[in-house]
Amino acid sequence: MIARLRGNLVEKYPTHAMVDVEGVGYELQIPVSTFERLPELGGRVALLTHLVVREDALHLFGFATGEEREIFRLLISVSGVGPKIALAVLSGVDGGRFRQAVAAGDVDLLRTIPGVGKKTAERLIVELRDRLPMAGEESQEERAARALGCPVEVYRDAIAALVSLGYTQTAASAAARRVLADGSGPVELDELVKRALAAATGGVPA
Repeated sequence: MIARLRGNLVEKYPTHAMVDVEGVGYELQIPVSTFERLPELGGRVALLTHLVVREDALHLFGFATGEEREIFRLLISVSGVGPKIALAVLSGVDGGRFRQAVAAGDVDLLRTIPGVGKKTAERLIVELRDRLPMAGEESQEERAARALGCPVEVYRDAIAALVSLGYTQTAASAAARRVLADGSGPVELDELVKRALAAATGGVPA
């Protein structure tokens, strides 16, 4: 999974950018918040990324900060919320205000974001209220993973990889927890993803 790109910025628009990495141009869809942090064309840039795999295409998304990517990943795990709405949320409100809106159940604030209606706003609050920690905090799932010997960043990246492969956040988290709870000790990212895939599908890892 592509997790980070560093290179020269050759194109930038409020919705997308292109980064040249050793002669290969990577086009990334980005939120406005990331666009505002980009350097001038030709400048060096490093962006965190998230790859969404579809049957007919691969979509790469870029983010200036880890918080943006974290919120994006949580958003696309919500039923009925795809990358387009997730980018609209990140473009329409900063991470801190979004966390506060979800925690406070502020439907009206979320409805000010283009593409987010009342039902979507209510769904975001219901599904993310217990999973979206305030900045700098860990979620309950992440604290549980750490207690089982798994670094939080490894756990987050494993869940993101499973979600990008089509699993829901709930299914991905459940599979990862089963792997971590089997008593075999700490695992690396690749092994955790492989074994969680087997757990999620009921198969046996090779």
